Amino acid sequence: MAYRAEDDYDYLFKVVLIGDSGVGKSNLLSRFTRNEFSLESKSTIGVEFATRSIHVDDKVVKAQIWDTAGQERYRAITSAYYRGAVGALVVYDVTRHVTFENVERWLKELRDHTDSNIVVMLVGNKADLRHLRAVSTDDSKAFAERENTFFMETSALESLNVENAFTEVLAQIYHVVSKKALDVGDDPSALPRGQTINVGGKDDVSAMKKGGCCSS
Repeated sequence: MAYRAEDDYDYLFKVVLIGDSGVGKSNLLSRFTRNEFSLESKSTIGVEFATRSIHVDDKVVKAQIWDTAGQERYRAITSAYYRGAVGALVVYDVTRHVTFENVERWLKELRDHTDSNIVVMLVGNKADLRHLRAVSTDDSKAFAERENTFFMETSALESLNVENAFTEVLAQIYHVVSKKALDVGDDPSALPRGQTINVGGKDDVSAMKKGGCCSS
């Protein structure tokens, strides 16, 4: 395959990480984008994002993954954080049942602020802590089926399913987007290179591409 510059991509998808504080959102992000994990990771303050490109079919899909503090006091960033998101990973900690109970509230907030076509993956993180498990896989699967979301258990520490969780979300977004393009009779390959696609046409995130997350 011909060499492509790092900033050369066919699609840019904004994906948000949500869930209670301490469930491992930042380590999932760093494991996927930089293959790093920190046992000493501190609480995220405000918002940060990282990017990584993957191949889906013969296209280059660039993910812009946003991570935020799970604490209540940062709720004011909500609408800007969700704006333009076409995918979400809703994360809980399999060793803390309360974080699973709160998934319902996170899902409601997500759906209040995004388009109904958003691709959602329920993620049970810290699956390496088998002896401390407080949430059964069966309960989580049943919940995901009820809420019509994808589901995966991950371990950012052991690098288990982290790649799979993100790439599955990105592939599903890509399929939604290409199907939408086909539905209206367009050829998806005719889209301008590097165009930001928003499933359902909420606000564009392409303006975020070069500036920092809080530059406006």
